[in-house]
Amino acid sequence: MARIRYFAAAEELAGTAEESRTEPTLGALRAALAAEHPGLAAILPRCAVLVAGSRTGDEAALHDDTLVDVLPPFAGG
Repeated sequence: MARIRYFAAAEELAGTAEESRTEPTLGALRAALAAEHPGLAAILPRCAVLVAGSRTGDEAALHDDTLVDVLPPFAGG
């Protein structure tokens, strides 16, 4: 299972800091997260979603050892 880590507001809206998921691609993961966590669905399109430390497209395959980080937009500067 892929390991998903949520940060800041994404963690609050998902209700957890981390979870394991079985979706086969990033696109399937995004769809499942939006369906299961309505609050997260509102910000997910604006989040940086990193697969193994890099931004990638929704076609990216997720494997048992894949780390996915969900980073919401940050304010400040």
